[in-house]
Amino acid sequence: MSVTRIYVEKRPEFAVEAAGALSDITSALSIDSITSLRLVNRYDVQGISQEDFDAARGTIFSEPQVDDTYDELPACNGRVFAVEYLPGQFDQRADSCAQCIQISTQKDRPVVRSAKVYLLEGEISDADFARIKAYLINPVESREASLEKPETLDTNYAIPETVETLCGFTALSEEELSQFIRQYGLAMDLDDIKCCQNYFKNEEKRDPTITEVRMIDTYWSDHCRHTTFSTHIDDVSIDCDYIKDTYREYLSLRETLYAGKDRPITLMDLATIGAKALKKQGLLTDLDQSEEINACSVKIKVDHDGVLEDWLLMFKNETHNHPTEIEPFGGAATCLGGAIRDPLSGRSYVYQAMRLTGAADPLAPVEDTIQGKLSQRKIVTTAAAGYSSYGNQIGLATGHVTELYHPGYVAKRMEVGAVIGAAPAENVVRMVPEAGDVVILLGGKTGRDGCGGATGSSKSHTVESLESCGAEVQKGNAPEERKIQRLFRNGEVTRMIKRCNDFGAGGVSVAVGELADGLSINLDAVPKKYDGLDGTELAISESQERMAVVVAAGDVDKFIAEASKENLMATPVAVVTDTGRLSMTWNGNTIVDLSREFLNSNGAVKHTTVAVPAPQFSEKAHGASLPMEEKWPKVLGHLNVCSQKGLVERFDSSVGAATVLAPFGGKHQLTPAQAMAAKIPVLTGETNTASLMAWGFNPYIGEVSPYHSAMLAVVESVAKIVAAGGSYRHCWMSFQEYFGKVKDDPARWGKPFAALLGALKAQLELGIGAIGGKDSMSGTFEDIDVPSTLISFAVSTAQVDKVVSGEFKKSGSPVYLLQPEFDKNGLPCFDSVKKVFDTVEKLISEKKVLSAYTLGIGGVAAAVSKMAFGNSIGFAFAEKQDENTLFKTSYGGFVLETAEEIDGLPLLGHTTEDFTVKVNGATVDLCKAQEVWENKLAPIFPAQLPTPKILVPTHSFAANKEFHAASKIAKPRVLIPVFPGTNSEYDTAKAFERAGGSATTFVIKNLSSQDIEESVAAFEELIHQSQIIAIPGGFSGGDEPDGSGKFITAFFRNPRIKDAVHDLLKNRDGLMLGICNGFQALVKLGLVPFGEIVDMDETCPTLTFNRIGRHQAKLVRTRIASNNSPWLMHSQVGDVYTIPISHGEGRFVASPQLLEKMAQNGQIATQYVDLCGNPTLDTRYNPNGSVDAIEGILSPDGRVLGKMAHSERFSGGTFCNVPGNYDMKLFEGAVDYYTK
Repeated sequence: MSVTRIYVEKRPEFAVEAAGALSDITSALSIDSITSLRLVNRYDVQGISQEDFDAARGTIFSEPQVDDTYDELPACNGRVFAVEYLPGQFDQRADSCAQCIQISTQKDRPVVRSAKVYLLEGEISDADFARIKAYLINPVESREASLEKPETLDTNYAIPETVETLCGFTALSEEELSQFIRQYGLAMDLDDIKCCQNYFKNEEKRDPTITEVRMIDTYWSDHCRHTTFSTHIDDVSIDCDYIKDTYREYLSLRETLYAGKDRPITLMDLATIGAKALKKQGLLTDLDQSEEINACSVKIKVDHDGVLEDWLLMFKNETHNHPTEIEPFGGAATCLGGAIRDPLSGRSYVYQAMRLTGAADPLAPVEDTIQGKLSQRKIVTTAAAGYSSYGNQIGLATGHVTELYHPGYVAKRMEVGAVIGAAPAENVVRMVPEAGDVVILLGGKTGRDGCGGATGSSKSHTVESLESCGAEVQKGNAPEERKIQRLFRNGEVTRMIKRCNDFGAGGVSVAVGELADGLSINLDAVPKKYDGLDGTELAISESQERMAVVVAAGDVDKFIAEASKENLMATPVAVVTDTGRLSMTWNGNTIVDLSREFLNSNGAVKHTTVAVPAPQFSEKAHGASLPMEEKWPKVLGHLNVCSQKGLVERFDSSVGAATVLAPFGGKHQLTPAQAMAAKIPVLTGETNTASLMAWGFNPYIGEVSPYHSAMLAVVESVAKIVAAGGSYRHCWMSFQEYFGKVKDDPARWGKPFAALLGALKAQLELGIGAIGGKDSMSGTFEDIDVPSTLISFAVSTAQVDKVVSGEFKKSGSPVYLLQPEFDKNGLPCFDSVKKVFDTVEKLISEKKVLSAYTLGIGGVAAAVSKMAFGNSIGFAFAEKQDENTLFKTSYGGFVLETAEEIDGLPLLGHTTEDFTVKVNGATVDLCKAQEVWENKLAPIFPAQLPTPKILVPTHSFAANKEFHAASKIAKPRVLIPVFPGTNSEYDTAKAFERAGGSATTFVIKNLSSQDIEESVAAFEELIHQSQIIAIPGGFSGGDEPDGSGKFITAFFRNPRIKDAVHDLLKNRDGLMLGICNGFQALVKLGLVPFGEIVDMDETCPTLTFNRIGRHQAKLVRTRIASNNSPWLMHSQVGDVYTIPISHGEGRFVASPQLLEKMAQNGQIATQYVDLCGNPTLDTRYNPNGSVDAIEGILSPDGRVLGKMAHSERFSGGTFCNVPGNYDMKLFEGAVDYYTK
């Protein structure tokens, strides 16, 4: 079939992305000759009739309200170029477009390709044009596209028939083996390849296939087998007595734990021996141990509706440093995706994430960028977009985000994701696979993306190597992984799983290959994204969103049926054998046949020596000659102290209705939370049990002394847990190590060695074990290294009502400073540390602490300032302060605001109504200090925009009547559709259930046209059985193509669904609700404000992209403007509620005529308001720039409500650090409409 092409462009007033691109080019590249930049989305489609294409023009490809469409590219007098993804890279826009067309037509899915076309006008030189293209096109993932329309979108792949046998490999000389490594770009070294050669020559007595060599290279890579951490350390030289003392303590532990055993000294042993020693001492009794290692796993008790239940709490940290360095969006997205899959493969529901990253100065001029690298500005902004895109889509609350800045991270980006999951203990069954068991591949299909990712991430890089590693970066598909999350939340499913492994490094060869000692894998059964993949690619591709599960042969059909209910592919690909060998067949040939013993050998044993020099510290004065009024703001403007609000608020922090600590506290939401806290995700009912997670690390200390840095990282992370209401006596840790390539240099080996010794000392002293971790040992670019990095992630549990936040609560409170003692070497005295921890825990348990903050970079000054910003409360120091101590970086100390005077504690001062800091006779204006703090990173991560000088009307429409359905129903039925990308269905269902309704979630299936037909029929029937339809939030179809809600609207415009909805609303007294993505769908269907599904035109209202040009996630205040609705019957006009939002397209736009009509009819339901209750366009309060500050609207009869803010995300104890009234009783209103 022929190719049909369409161009789609946002009208100027809605062209947020184009304006952002122009601003970016102007500021980053200092090119001011561009007079206009237009951005046009191009779609090429094949496999669709002209009639269906025309129908999709104004519903899928575009929105008539905000877009112009063209059949030909608009004329341009300047420069034009187009950008498209590389072949084989996942294009979510094109994929979602194809899915939307399929669900609309109920026919086969067409082929779609998308591209972005840039039209630039102005006097642009050839050199500047080349710079612009280089800035906008990352060759690792995309390329310049032809402007010509192709004749076909079919790709004629050369179908391979076999894989190469490396004839003569067993006879290669040592020099030839070295050349072999270079020729094939292998990560293994000469000793490894010699070991490999010896195996094939003497045991297999044959030459290997290329698949076997690639697979072995993956298995033995540093990424998969931690070869650096497993290297035998033959000699240790330490120049520092106190570090030497810790080393002797380590040797003593080995004598006790390994008596009679010959265990080599390795970094891995040093990293794990602390937990072993503590366990032998009778501590760490709550560990969940098994042969299956998915993530750190501990046993906890969870209060579920007042009954204590046995649960497993799982946590994991993951890095994607190399992929994010070269392709920031995909690398950061799959960093989170990979982190999620580890505890998810442990059958836990992952419900909260933390992001900790490292970069060089993003404010540095782009022209200073090292040749061959992306600019820091580009990396930090694009990586933030990637990670947040994945987390926001999958429905994972990102509870804490921090970016650390240090010049060393120019060598390689640090991208770390840490997640927490939990599951009822009864849902997790772990068994040893038996011969005859079947391995099922679950989830996405396999492509070329990620081939060689494990080995690529194990290499250090140069300018030349960066040009050839694009295929190593995986692409994420969050909606697909969300389906696996839903499936694994079903205990009937997880109890069938004997063992599970996620698809990360190494693809099938590792994910399936590690499940049992003996396996026969059929690569022909592996589902492919496209033809043309050979056996090697099928074996090692790291395509994302896949799981490998082992089930008994008798459970295969049942498991596949359950997966199908969740719209998931599930394919048997392997059988467990008792041969002790891993074999793979493809195209009728055995292309892999290796002994498990050989694979598990991890290659040649490596040996090294270690040298640890004595740390050399130098004191740094904090602007010693400056007056206090200047010094204080200067410290707050430090890159590692200043506000990161514009970065943090692009991450959804509230999905799951379990967030106890919002990322920023106080009425102004400005005090950064130091830990994240969330309620355990019970599927029904309520819980008062929360998990806590915090991190610790300072790159500047790591640069000088890895020993000090690691020890203090542990202290810092645990102190944050204590400050949040947790206990160091009920705490676990996981470490993240990130170092430069150690090479053969004893001093370079000494850096991770010293760090692990420091971390070991802290574990033993505090009685807290590191029960997991992740190492990344390739932080080197040519002669530049990352700072020695050991991050401590601390995890605990606490009662929800005992969680403490950091913002000052009121004026006149006493404030105390508790600090541990440090010895002459700058090391914490741990008896003192524990005494401080015990004191803080006791005060919190006695409810004497109003707010708590731990010290860090910027010392007391930074802590007091951040505590003050949240509620605009000032502070007066009680005594003269030593100015060096005031600003000095310190760990393990606490600033505590208390409810009463506490005898015996060192008084720091009192909070004041006056928003200043009074210290040493000086008065620091906190308004000005806050401005410095907020503005430092604003050029990179803006948090607000100039407010338009437009008077926003205050709408008021009081219904003054009661709302009752014609017929009473004891328990109204609520139908909640779940589309690919929906992520708020659980929260919505629980909200209705709490209100007394009966909620049914229904998964819309679209793997085939038959699936769609069956979904339509089943959903139509469910509508007839229901009283309420609630369309929940999420990112249906990934909010693509270039606009939200299109997947949902395509489904609801099906004639059968449309008729059933109209029958519900017009004949059966039904109600409808759409929140966020659901609201977007209701508007684009016409259900609000028109009350029925209508065709869209340019006069209709819509929801479009936020004015700030990015996702916004925060708490907003909304005012009831009309209660002319059953939904709002329990609210009064003028009531103000605090509600979380999380959206990228929440800006409501409508014509003045329609707005006037809606206001007269009482259809403007809610408005965004400021702290005084006034509707506003100020970005701080109106996050998207909606006209008339509109947050929600009604149908003419009030029975259909659409709103952006997530009223369903409130439950007992959530958002304890932001004051407000959270409960609109929205869901009670709907239920009471039928019951009272």
